[in-house]
Amino acid sequence: MDILILLIPLSLVLVGVIAWVMLWAARSGQFDDLEGPAHNILMDDDTPHKPDPVAGKPDDPTAP
Repeated sequence: MDILILLIPLSLVLVGVIAWVMLWAARSGQFDDLEGPAHNILMDDDTPHKPDPVAGKPDDPTAP
């Protein structure tokens, strides 16, 4: 029975921390767009990318 003196305040502190974390997450925008990232995974980018002209060239040995 003496353990309740420890467990009740400990559980109240834990509930308070969880509530604070949930409020912080809601205020900072963590739950604003729940479906967007899931749709981005499924959408294909069908436009071909142009190759970078600078990336394909070897380095110029005479450049400073």
